Amino acid sequence: MSAVLVSPEELREELVDTRIHLLDVRWALGDPNGPQHYLDGHLPGAVFVDLETELAAPPSPAQGRHPLPDTTHFQKCARSWGLTATEPVVVYDATGGLAAARAWWLLRWAGVENVRILDGGLPAWIAAGGAIATGEEPAPDPGDLVVHPGALSTIDIDGAATWPGQLLDARAAERYRGEVEPIDPQAGHIPGALSAPTTGNLDENGRFLPAEDLAERFAALGEGPFAVYCGSGVTAAHQVAALAIAGLDAALYPGSWSQWSNDSDRPVEKGA
Repeated sequence: MSAVLVSPEELREELVDTRIHLLDVRWALGDPNGPQHYLDGHLPGAVFVDLETELAAPPSPAQGRHPLPDTTHFQKCARSWGLTATEPVVVYDATGGLAAARAWWLLRWAGVENVRILDGGLPAWIAAGGAIATGEEPAPDPGDLVVHPGALSTIDIDGAATWPGQLLDARAAERYRGEVEPIDPQAGHIPGALSAPTTGNLDENGRFLPAEDLAERFAALGEGPFAVYCGSGVTAAHQVAALAIAGLDAALYPGSWSQWSNDSDRPVEKGA
């Protein structure tokens, strides 16, 4: 778990004598107020990261709601956050890592090895007595990170259609079953996919379950190989992180349901 997560207590100790880049990824579906949440209170020295514009390319029916960002653009953003090739990074949000995991996954995909998710996010930091800053932070010195995409696996829409192992749907179970669909043009799921809601990775305090519990959860879904999708490739990254904690590799389908459901030639399945 230490390769993926850092606890608030561990982070406080490390910050005493280690330069760590802190990225605040406050984002939630239907909540456009991440910048204001950041101003209202964040970890001292943290940089706000805009998921919609910095961690994704512009949306389209053909590519989905949160396509992977252009490599050149993502490198420019990462350098504006002050990131370098060698200094560690910690990402956090206030929703159990559901948004921060997107930054974790993208940085790992881009070749950054030392990046972790703050387990429990801002609420856990506050509960552990961590300090909070408000307002704007001084802009960090520009970094020199060079992005090398491809360090983590991805699949495209055809790969999702023919995945040879377990394709996990990380959305809420009712969206998987096709009972509701608040965003995308069709309700249901990719044929053959298994329901594995991302919220099942967390305990009642919004922290990741122990590695052995996560391993048991995913073992019940099969032996793999695993690939994961969600609505638009955001919370699916959280599932990839949970699988990594359990010692399992997984590919991410970035287009996810927002791409699949916009393609009228793709079959749709409903029910459990």
